[in-house]
Amino acid sequence: MTKTKFSKHFIWLFASIMFSIANLVNAQSFKIVPKSSNLTIYGTSNLHDWEIKVTQIRGELEIDSSKQITALIVKIPVRSLKSGKKAMDDKTYASIDEEKNPNIIFQLTEPTSIKIIDKDIEITLTGNLTLAGETKKISIKTTVKITEAGDYQFKGSIPLKITDFKIKPPTAVFGTLKTRDAVTALFDITYSMHL
Repeated sequence: MTKTKFSKHFIWLFASIMFSIANLVNAQSFKIVPKSSNLTIYGTSNLHDWEIKVTQIRGELEIDSSKQITALIVKIPVRSLKSGKKAMDDKTYASIDEEKNPNIIFQLTEPTSIKIIDKDIEITLTGNLTLAGETKKISIKTTVKITEAGDYQFKGSIPLKITDFKIKPPTAVFGTLKTRDAVTALFDITYSMHL
């Protein structure tokens, strides 16, 4: 490599590193606001429909200086899943093997390239979902916007098959009630830096 080419390459590399550092320095971190965040799991059985609400959600969001998402994580304690029926909750915890797998975690693996603004924008969040000790890559179609308070609001749904995570669909009443494989999680989650 000639001296001139080396100099140009070095300048380009130096500029790239400085740009990355500047983005990191200017990045903003946000945390989930529990009171403004909801996640409910809906499913069916051979007898009736059912739903489980998530009563605790934790997580963090990182936005760079250009309002693009560089990091996102959602963490749900399995014990925070509540149906209002103790027997159903116990079956759920057992099927997930809650003692060995106390949390359900989604972590973004592919930063978005879409600039978030104050109007609803549809984006796809691609990352790893860890459930019952199994980790699968999923893509979630999400509507996101910046609220008047400067918070980031995410809305969407996640269709899943629990057998994809090696979870055996729970049964009850001596096997006469059988849970279906497909479930859908509806979420409305707000991240804020004003906590």
